Amino acid sequence: MLNGRRVAILGTGTMGRALGMGLVSSGTVAPSAITGTVKHAAELEASRGLVSFDLSLDNAGAVAGADVVLLCTKPRSARGVLAELAEAGALDHDPLLISICAGVSTAALQSACGDKARVVRAMPNTPCQIGEGMTVVAPGLRATTEDLETALTIFRPLGRALQLDEEHMNTVTGLSGSGPAFVYVIIEALSEGGVMMGLPRSVATELAAQTVKGAARMVLETGRHPAALKDDVTTPAGCTISALLLLEDGRLRSVLARGVQEAARSAAGLGSES
Repeated sequence: MLNGRRVAILGTGTMGRALGMGLVSSGTVAPSAITGTVKHAAELEASRGLVSFDLSLDNAGAVAGADVVLLCTKPRSARGVLAELAEAGALDHDPLLISICAGVSTAALQSACGDKARVVRAMPNTPCQIGEGMTVVAPGLRATTEDLETALTIFRPLGRALQLDEEHMNTVTGLSGSGPAFVYVIIEALSEGGVMMGLPRSVATELAAQTVKGAARMVLETGRHPAALKDDVTTPAGCTISALLLLEDGRLRSVLARGVQEAARSAAGLGSES
C-alpha cells in the first residue's frame, strides 16, 4: 500500500491507464486517490469509460494535490510539461516523480522541474495491462531508498519489477520495452507455419501463443538456462534439431539480438526535444 498517498498520472494513454488500473485492482491505491490527465477534450471523453479514477485536462491541478507523479507523456513532451509545472509552482511541495518516458534521463527530468526534485526513471511494457509486465526502475541523484521502494510498490502488481543502474535503461527499453512486439512477430510467424501445414488459423494462433507462454514460464520458474531447456526438446535425429538448423541458417538468433540493439540505440534519441 502507498499509505494514503495521492497519485497523479500525467498522460493517461495506454500505459498510463494500465498503471492506474493496476494500482486500483491490486488495492495499492484507492480510485479516489488517483487523478489522471489527458491533453485534449475529445480524449478526455473517450477515456472516462476506460478507468475508475478521475480524469482532467489540468496537469497543474492534478500534480498540486499529489504525493507521487507518474509522468507518462510522450518523451519529447516530458521536459516541457515539467517546466510548465515548475513555473506554475505545482511542484513546490516536492512530490516524487516517476517517469516512464523512454530516453529521457533522470538528470534531464530533474533539471526541468528543479534541481531538488526526487526522480525515479522506470521502463514498463505493455503486458502490464494484464499483470504480466516487466518493469525496471533506476533512481535519480536525489531519490531515496524509500522512493525506490515506492516505485517498486507501484509496478510489482503489474508483473515483475527490478532495479538497475540508469546506464542500462536504454537497453532495457530495447529488450523488454520493445520486446513484446518482437514476440508477437514470432507468434504470428509460428502460427503462419501451422496454417501453411493445414491448421485453422485460430487453432494455430492458440497453439503458438500458449507455446510461447509456456516456454517463457519454464525459463522463469525453473531458473535453467534457455539453451539447456532447448536441449531437452532437441532429441537426436529428431524433427526439432532439423528445424533448428534451418532457423540458424536464417540467422534468427542474430536478427533478434540485432533488433534489441537497434531498438536500444533508437531509444537513446527519443528524449530529444522537438
